Amino acid sequence: MLYSLYEAGFYAATPLRAAALATRNFWSSPLNPLRESQGARRIYANADLFVNLTRRYGRPDWGIDEVTIDGQPVRVTEETTWSSPWAKLTHFSRDKGDMRLAGRRELEPAVLLVAPLSGHYATLLRGTVRTFLQDHEVYVTEWSNARNVPMLEGRFDFHDFIDHIRDMLRALGPRPHVVAVCQPGPPTLAAAALMAEDGEDSRPASMTFMGSPIDARLSPTVTNRLAEDKPFAWFESNVIHTVPAPYPGLGRRVYPGFVQLAAFMSMNLERHREAHRNYLQHLMRGDGDSADQHLAFYDEYLSVLDLTEEFYLQTIDKVFQRYLLPKGELEHHGRLVRPELIKDVGLLTVEGENDDISGIGQTQAAHALCSGLPDELKEDYVQPTVGHYGVFNGKRFREEIYPRVRGFIRRTQPTFDKQRRTA
Repeated sequence: MLYSLYEAGFYAATPLRAAALATRNFWSSPLNPLRESQGARRIYANADLFVNLTRRYGRPDWGIDEVTIDGQPVRVTEETTWSSPWAKLTHFSRDKGDMRLAGRRELEPAVLLVAPLSGHYATLLRGTVRTFLQDHEVYVTEWSNARNVPMLEGRFDFHDFIDHIRDMLRALGPRPHVVAVCQPGPPTLAAAALMAEDGEDSRPASMTFMGSPIDARLSPTVTNRLAEDKPFAWFESNVIHTVPAPYPGLGRRVYPGFVQLAAFMSMNLERHREAHRNYLQHLMRGDGDSADQHLAFYDEYLSVLDLTEEFYLQTIDKVFQRYLLPKGELEHHGRLVRPELIKDVGLLTVEGENDDISGIGQTQAAHALCSGLPDELKEDYVQPTVGHYGVFNGKRFREEIYPRVRGFIRRTQPTFDKQRRTA
């Protein structure tokens, strides 16, 4: 019912949104002689804010057509190298000719960036991808919006997520590197453990976990306490809703993206209010650069997707309530997941000192679980002063965190791959 009401509210606001759009265009038109007056700017700013607060935000574009490598521009194209109804594996392919001009003639390590399936699109990692492209062949998991997947495609749960990670690693070939950002940490570690136990050629050469709830019992945050304090039945009854028409996933039970977005924003509600007040002031003063920065952030932040009921509820149950992986009780298709059997996969954990989503120690817990790894294949790093987002994006990530990740990947690159590089 809530989903249908949400949709009805959107369509009911269409006339008001159209009127606000017309008002915005009229008062910003270069043909309007009053457009630079204070009154015109005020009217324009309020109309623009209303339009942006009530419009639909679809999946953003990656917008990565080029990166600079050693001072040389290198063209980049997106390629889908593997797909299922629930995800696609996007390869950011760098132009080989441009790479040679940049002095890069070696075969560079392949990295699988596992994006979170927690409400936002994979494009949230745009800055992460740009940074990794300087030194790696980059592949990113792009998860489907559950409301767009027809019921005929069946279910997608926590264990399907693990299977997808395994299939994507296999698609990359022998010994790729995997970097899991936030939520995917536990299922990615489970996938690596199963592949290591089976001796698969495509088991990771290294795995990096960034701000991940490997053991959510440690340094609990507001997010963790919400999952702990509410009984499992509360989540079943209060946050799961049915996809209405006209979406292809009509009838599917989901955790809607707009519910997750409301939860995200409520955590820092005053900060979001202040940001929109500042945006209004920027528009009225004609400060276009500051207004554009605001729009760029919220175009991404307000773009959300739905999660299937089974995936969301199993994640709450297995990761945030029963803590099955750190307790050694997680089973995958009836088989116990045993991280202690990982023997030759590098392990790097990265945390932010001020992370309010995954507290200090939650990601580090992977080291105790992977007890079979020698010390030389383990590394831990805590970045001072950054929060959750700063662990994988922004200036501190580019200048302080990424060089450590890059160095760790280079150290753990399999010997056979180093030997087959061409000069």
